[in-house]
Amino acid sequence: MEIVLSKADLHVHTTASDGTASAREVLAHVARHTDLRVIAITDHDTIAGAREAQRIADAYGMEVIIGEEVSTREGHLLALFLEEELPPGRPLSETAVAARAQGALVVAPHPFGYLVRSIGRTGAFGLGVRVERSWVGLVDAVETWNAGLWSARTNARAARFAAARGLPAVGGSDSHHLRTLGLGYTLFPGRTAAELRQALLCGQTYAAGTLWGLRRSAEAGALIAWRSLSRGQAAAEQVGATARADERWQPAATVAEEHSDRGKPVTAAIEPCSRIGAR
Repeated sequence: MEIVLSKADLHVHTTASDGTASAREVLAHVARHTDLRVIAITDHDTIAGAREAQRIADAYGMEVIIGEEVSTREGHLLALFLEEELPPGRPLSETAVAARAQGALVVAPHPFGYLVRSIGRTGAFGLGVRVERSWVGLVDAVETWNAGLWSARTNARAARFAAARGLPAVGGSDSHHLRTLGLGYTLFPGRTAAELRQALLCGQTYAAGTLWGLRRSAEAGALIAWRSLSRGQAAAEQVGATARADERWQPAATVAEEHSDRGKPVTAAIEPCSRIGAR
């Protein structure tokens, strides 16, 4: 049976951690410039931005998953569908257990990425490979497309790894500024966050996208550096930016009409779910 697939970006950062756009600016940009149905706000070691985004999401015609990119001792871990914030600095296994105790799903982000704290790698620059049994049994899915990585080879390795072990694949932009939102995404049958969750549990998700590239990476780096050097000024300007985002915002129906020529809906043949029961 042919079923329409929707897009979700499951790895997005805001100014609640090291992103350069507020939750409101992220939602406004996603609604106007992408065809994403669902996004997960996954700030580093906080869910403050995700809670704010979920609170105002209805006004932008989309759904927001509360997530967190947790800094564990072994590397970064994505927790999706959280209720409470997870503290950083704990062992990977302890963090995964705590996330699941809330009913959250646990994802390995950029598991083989260099120069970033990846749970599939060891060493200061991620040049070593971590023993598989120390982490693979702790995750519900693998991020097989991360748009922020320097090389597509690490995404390809993650995709092969997930497929060989029967783990669902997800994609995310790892966005830290607006121009990278939606560059990595997860395709899933349905339209809602609840349907996305069920698709993950059933192994019915697909990852795709494009890399940031040098120009967008340079833009993000410059914006992050500027923000860290002028936090006081940025806080004042944020008020104005939020107001401008509200002024530019149009109702979701109008935005949808403006972008009705984005292309035909993506479809795929989906088998009935038999992998895992809903957690």
